[in-house]
Order: sequence, then structure tokens, then C-alpha cells
Amino acid sequence: MTAHPLPVSSPAAQGVDARGVQAFLDAIEAAPGVEPHGLMILRHGRVVASGWWAPFTADRPHRLYSISKSFTGSAVGFAIEEGLLDLDARVISYFPEFDADITDPGSRAMKVRHIASMASGHLSETVVQAHAIDAEEPVRGFLLIPPDREPGSVFAYNQPTTYTLGAIIQRATGQTLTEYLRPRLLDPLGIGETLWERDRAGRELGYSGLHAATDAVARLGQLYLDKGVWEGEQLLPASWVAQATRAHVDNSDGSPEARNSDWAQGYGFQFWMSRHGYRGDGAVGQFCVVLPEQDVVIAITANTDLMQSVMDMIWEHLLPAFGPEPVSAAGQDAAESAEDAALRERLSRLVLPTVEGEAAPADTEAWSGVRFAPRDGEAEAQPSLTAVQLTADGDGWILTLDQAKDEDEPPFALRFAGTGWAVAERPAVPVPTAVSAGWTDADTFVAELGFLETPHHLTLTCSLAARDFTASWQGKPLRPTPLSSFGVPR
Repeated sequence: MTAHPLPVSSPAAQGVDARGVQAFLDAIEAAPGVEPHGLMILRHGRVVASGWWAPFTADRPHRLYSISKSFTGSAVGFAIEEGLLDLDARVISYFPEFDADITDPGSRAMKVRHIASMASGHLSETVVQAHAIDAEEPVRGFLLIPPDREPGSVFAYNQPTTYTLGAIIQRATGQTLTEYLRPRLLDPLGIGETLWERDRAGRELGYSGLHAATDAVARLGQLYLDKGVWEGEQLLPASWVAQATRAHVDNSDGSPEARNSDWAQGYGFQFWMSRHGYRGDGAVGQFCVVLPEQDVVIAITANTDLMQSVMDMIWEHLLPAFGPEPVSAAGQDAAESAEDAALRERLSRLVLPTVEGEAAPADTEAWSGVRFAPRDGEAEAQPSLTAVQLTADGDGWILTLDQAKDEDEPPFALRFAGTGWAVAERPAVPVPTAVSAGWTDADTFVAELGFLETPHHLTLTCSLAARDFTASWQGKPLRPTPLSSFGVPR
């Protein structure tokens, strides 16, 4: 289905001060450890600001990590409306084949509403333990871990709860999450291609692994802001939206620090409560912030481990920019129009920083054809990367990344000429990858690699004298995987 563009308006026409958006851009671009990829701000249902930092683009799917949970939660709302799911049913009732194995009273008492609200009774994350118990069926592994407390009484952010929730939906509907959501949510909202990572059993993960464009995040947020209504039609039950976006379990320890944490304001059904409004979010900087009081949705895709810092920037710069009504006072239109135009111009030319260095070394022959090995003691930074080679190629260079042969991983051959971003697409490389590279001195070559369908960014530094390289992540992946997995699942 071809997505219809969201309606667009100037910031001033929707009561948004463009200077606040500019201040947010200043802050997020200047913040160490924050690499923005995409931004969309909707006010009164209209896009008032949007932009993507090259080499990222508007139409490219991006790994959303735990924003996947909010899509899974939406599937729960549809399934309840269709009589396929009951929040008060015991989880074990959907898996009768495990009934004899699950003997702990707490596990047997666990209800669907408990796993939907991260209140299974466990006090900590159980994903590693669940897979260790039963890698083929993580639901069974999870249910074999006795809860520490009575289900419903305590909060713990716990991946197997949402995995189990997604497994129940897939079992109850006989479809994958994508198949179930496509006619009910994705197509009606005009969300184009989405791809969802699956486990070894072929089940879509539910708690993570969804790849979609920033626009999809914005559309989901707008649907929830409008209480499940889209273009005049009640798609998602309003009762589900109300339940999903209020706190069901306290996740604050009552400390002064918790008052200023957007991760200690309560948890709903696959949504976090925030100091203002509520949100879905995903690891390494993915956000779907919904502000009902301001009638605003903010969608951000990024690469950062400093997620509270991003939320702080939103509250400091964007929140005050949402005025109570459009700016229309006499004499203000021209000034506001100029500010809006300046913002649009800036948003149209966003670009991530590139390597500060020379486009070619002083001695091409000394560098061309050299293979660099992992520096001693640092190979674990990227376990599957075994060698790096540079080869002069006409007016440019080819950077080749070799991966572990026992994983049968194909090499990456990335061509660059100059230090600006160069993008390689499939099938030339296993996954879409951008490279900015250059020589920072006679002995040092640096390459910044962006894996464009994920948040992740790898920095390579090669030493000619030592014939070795180091590899360091900005936004470290949640688990070690080959570089060829850093793209949409196909």
C-alpha cells in the first residue's frame, strides 16, 4: 500500500514557536554521545517540522527496538475487541501443552494483564534465563522461572513478558503480528513496508525487532493521541488506548532522582508514562512521545545511550514552544514566517558530522593493499571482524571488511572518494552502509560506518605502523552479531 503523506503545516500556523525547535536542534546536535537520525513533530495532526540527518533518509526503515512493544500492544487491543484475547485470562491457559510443566503458583496465576504491564512478579529482566532454560520455546522458559512476588504487585522491565504477549496474539489469531496488524493498523494508517525479526521458531519477536520508518512511529503516536481514531474512523478501541496510556504499576522508588526520571513515572500497557504525556521508546535512542495536553507527537530515531538526556532536551526546548493557539496577532506574521522558513531550510540540509582528515594519504603506495589485523586485546569490540584492508581505486579507495569465515559472512567492500558520506546499497554490500573516511595523520586512517537500517555506528581506526585496527561502537548493539545482520530481516 502506498502511504498518503501526512498533512503539513507551518509551525506558526499550529502555535509552535520555530525558535524552540531550532534550540532543540542546537542542543541535540551539540550533545556528546547523541547522534540524531530522524525527527518528526506533529501538532494538531499536522507535520510542523521534519528532517533526517544525511546519510539517513525519510523512507528508509530503521530498527526501532522496544517501540516494537507499542505495536504489539496495539495488536492486543484489536484482539480483545475481536474476542480473541482476555486480559484477565491466565497466561498458561493459552499454552495448554505446558500445563504439566508449570507448577509454581505464581507462574500459574499470571494473567495477560500482568505481562501487558510488565508486572509478572519478577524483580528483574529474565530474558537470558528464559532462553537458557528453553531456547526453542522461550515462553516455556519464562513460565518456568517462578515470580519473586505476586503477579501484578511489582514492576520489572522484562522482555519475555512482551514476547509471551506477542506469542499469545500469534497463537490466538493464527497469524504473525505483521499479518494481523497489516489490515487493521498498518494499511489504514498508511504505514508502508515493515519487517519484523523472528526467532528460530519463526515467531515475530513482539518485544523488539520491528524495522519501520520514522514516519510509522509518528503515525502510531498520532493514532493514540486521537484515542484510536484515524481519518474519522475508530480503528483502535478508545477503551484500549485509555488503558494502555495510564499507569498500571508503580515503577518509582520514591527518591528525589526518580521525580526527574522519565523511566520512573509508571508503566501502562506497552507504553511508558513520562513527566509529560506518555511514550513508546526503544534502545539506543528511538522515541514516540505523545503529549495530549499540547496535542503533539514527537517521533525521533537516533543513536544514543543517553536517552534521559534527549527527554530533558525535549522538556527544555520543545515543550515551551507549543503555544496555546496559532500566532496570528497583527504584525507578527512576517517575523514568524521568516523563522518558519529558516527552520525549514535547516531541516532540509541536516547532515551528520564527517571525518575531519585528508581524503588521501601522502603516500598512496604505503597504504594501498595493506591488511590490518585486530589490535591485541581489542578483538572483542567486534568479534566477527577479522581484518580491514584499504585499496586505492582510481580517484577513490575501497575499504574492505572481512568477517569470521566460520560464520560464512561475506566481506563488505565500501568505496569512498573524499571524506563526505558515501552510501553502499544491496547487493554490493550485505546491508546498506554509509562510510565517511580519511587520514587524520600520516600513520592513522579513520572510518565512520553507519549501518543505515539500524541505529548503530562503528568507528574504525587503522595504524599503518602497527598494521592493526581498533573498532568501537557508538550505540553498542544489544548482543554481538555479524555485521551482515545490521539491516532489515529478509
